Amino acid sequence: MVTENTFGISRKSFLGGSLALFAAAKASAAPAPEKKIQGFDETDAGKLAAQAWTPFSDKKVRVGIAGEGYCSFGSAFGYQNHPNVEVVACTDLDAGRCKLLQERVKAQKTYPSCEEMIKHAGEDKIEAVYIATDAASHVRLAIMALEHGLNVTTAVPAFLGKDQLEFVPRLLDAVKRSGKVYQMNETTAFRPSCYAMRKLYEAGKLGAITYTEGEYFHPGANDITSTANNNSYNGWRYGLPPQYYPTHSNGYYTCVTHKRFVKVSCTGVPSLKYKYSKGNPYNNPYGSEYAMFTCEDGSAARMLVSWDVPSYGGEDGRIWGQKGCYVPEKGGYRGWFDAEVKKMAIAKPQLPPGMPAGGHGGSHGYLTDDFIRAILLPGHKPCVDVKTALDTTIAGVYAHLSAMKGGETLAVPAV
Repeated sequence: MVTENTFGISRKSFLGGSLALFAAAKASAAPAPEKKIQGFDETDAGKLAAQAWTPFSDKKVRVGIAGEGYCSFGSAFGYQNHPNVEVVACTDLDAGRCKLLQERVKAQKTYPSCEEMIKHAGEDKIEAVYIATDAASHVRLAIMALEHGLNVTTAVPAFLGKDQLEFVPRLLDAVKRSGKVYQMNETTAFRPSCYAMRKLYEAGKLGAITYTEGEYFHPGANDITSTANNNSYNGWRYGLPPQYYPTHSNGYYTCVTHKRFVKVSCTGVPSLKYKYSKGNPYNNPYGSEYAMFTCEDGSAARMLVSWDVPSYGGEDGRIWGQKGCYVPEKGGYRGWFDAEVKKMAIAKPQLPPGMPAGGHGGSHGYLTDDFIRAILLPGHKPCVDVKTALDTTIAGVYAHLSAMKGGETLAVPAV
């Protein structure tokens, strides 16, 4: 068994302290939609750079896509529209959804499961897979694909909750051993505001970060008397702790700085909804979890996730540094370099002609393009690589643990 990897974390050291904490916490705690799902209706990519898209390769990556599901995730990220992609195969456990996915992405063939598609990747000459399955299967399937020599991108989160912490060292090891690209499709990374924050940070226009805010508010039905509105495979969303799905808020720090959270104290607010008040597989009573983090660079962050907001929803964030800040709703950048920033290229670049930016703030197409570039261009690193994906996900798991322990401040392990 491998006990160490390129990120300096061992399976034994990572799990040793974390699982004991979760055991203590447990002892102390109790078909396609007709209308747009939140996030998919946000298709405006924002202001784009004037410069036209420039081809970067004459090669095509042979891709397999897994999962159309309730949200139509498999077809929503534009692989079928990218000039450097050939969609070879697709799969969904539901035969009807699989056929629909095949029609939408123009896949040459279908498989009954992602596992079967991965097993036959060699004979199909598949080079990369996009895993848009249920959250509980992301990490297991990613490891399997990497071990079969495939480049991998998955939907969020990288893994699901405390019971999957054991997969963290295994995923890191699979990436290292395979030498392949791993990416997590965190949509925050290519929202216009987060993209601008990252460019400003990298250019030194924010200075040392002092404080970051991120929030993911996802309105849900007021199902306080029944188990209705559970559109998820094997019910994985039923009673889901909000901070088990933290990436749309945490990304406003991790996808800007590529640094991690080191400590957390989180407040959980009990929900009126049936799935929380009457019990669920996660033993989770909270419909809202509000986390305060200490970050690797010494700054503070407030990251919020709520399923209980009755009307307003979205992914939003703000960041403050010692030399400048970026607050979208207040006009963007303010700071020492106002004149210089006005001349900077902080708008997203153009995508290939005919490729839509997609939903979640026009981020879908950019995540796909970033993944394909990482495969074809030597030295190109995807924004949400394995370390950033895990740093973004792990912090939420420990935030939930903190909430279950009454807001106790906990250390967040490094990867």
